[in-house]
Amino acid sequence: MTSVRFVRRNKCHCPDAALRGTRLGHDGVMDWPKVPFDQDGYIESVTSDGSCFVCELVRSDPPTHEVVFRDAHHIVFLNRYPTMPGYVLVAPVEHRERVVEDFTESEYLELQSLIWRLGRAMAEVTPTERIYLLSLGSQQGNSHVHWHVTCLPPGVPYPDQQFAALMAEDGYLDVPAAERARFAAGVAEAMVRVGSL
Repeated sequence: MTSVRFVRRNKCHCPDAALRGTRLGHDGVMDWPKVPFDQDGYIESVTSDGSCFVCELVRSDPPTHEVVFRDAHHIVFLNRYPTMPGYVLVAPVEHRERVVEDFTESEYLELQSLIWRLGRAMAEVTPTERIYLLSLGSQQGNSHVHWHVTCLPPGVPYPDQQFAALMAEDGYLDVPAAERARFAAGVAEAMVRVGSL
């Protein structure tokens, strides 16, 4: 089993020292093991049965993913297969499949405003050199439109950034449940602060 080390080069912006200490450790390094990602199994599961993982999450009780935020129109939840610390997905609650065409301008801007608040909040609770934001999926799999929002930690070598940082072929981070819950709670609290700016 390999592991990934993200070295903190600057101070975390998180005001919660306890959260900061558990996420990064006393030496400023996160050291979570990477676990193998079954890409073939994943592709089979998202393309074969026509089910929608976002709609299942919206209907589930308890939720099938850790939910960071939810309102009448949007849901924000942790990625099950994070390749970087602090990796969330944002989706409309209603099943929509086209990134632009399925939204009115005001609906789209409301969703992007939420993503802006989320990015600001994530940067408050985890060291961030840059926020990565993209929409993935297709009509062939994961068709419910959703955005991936994740934090590139400071100090990641350039060849390991951008698309390389998002690829799960070499595995994903095995972030302990307690750390995932702390991150989700920290982001939720920060979203409230950012929303009041």
